[in-house]
Amino acid sequence: MGYMIRELPKEELPRERLMKYGVKALSNEELLSIILRTGTKSKSVKELSVDLLKKYDLKELSNNNYNSIANLKGIGSVKAVTLLAALELGKRAYMDNRDKIHIKNSDDIYNYVRYEMEDSLQEKFMIVCLDIRKKVILSKILFVGTVDSSNIYARDIFREAVKCNASCIILVHNHPAGSVKPSKEDVYLTNNLIRIGKILGVRVIDHLIIGNNSYYSFLEDYKDLF
Repeated sequence: MGYMIRELPKEELPRERLMKYGVKALSNEELLSIILRTGTKSKSVKELSVDLLKKYDLKELSNNNYNSIANLKGIGSVKAVTLLAALELGKRAYMDNRDKIHIKNSDDIYNYVRYEMEDSLQEKFMIVCLDIRKKVILSKILFVGTVDSSNIYARDIFREAVKCNASCIILVHNHPAGSVKPSKEDVYLTNNLIRIGKILGVRVIDHLIIGNNSYYSFLEDYKDLF
């Protein structure tokens, strides 16, 4: 067994390292050790953190629910609540900063939505509304479930765009299976919404499909549609 946290030299303890070197100097394992605070009779908090990060990466942890984490050996109720609260606070801090973003290309869109769309077990359909300078003024998940033309309603999409006075919108949905290849339904839906947007004066400027650490942009492959 490695060193217990209490056996480490004081200057090597995660809290002391954070105070001395700053939060960015700490590893994920050290940050997790600070959040969890204590280990168990048989494992130090450091070992508990290592085990947890071997089982889940940070994205998987943040997308897990209370019961899944609380039932892990050595975690329990208090640690699960503390961990989920810390991860959610980090997500919200990121989300607050997103609204300052100006969209210049498909990569910008992907980086803007990826933490909300990747690793989801359900399909989600989102709109991102932009002003005339391509600054984000609203992003909202409108539909959850199978994304096809039968359950995506144009009126709901463009109602949101009109309400926030959007100059243009970007469509985004995810494929939980991981592949970003568009289906026939995806192509039909995109065509239909672009056509309606032109009639209403709210341009659809791209449609992204989000998969596992990757995306597909309709704008890049179907420029003539836009």
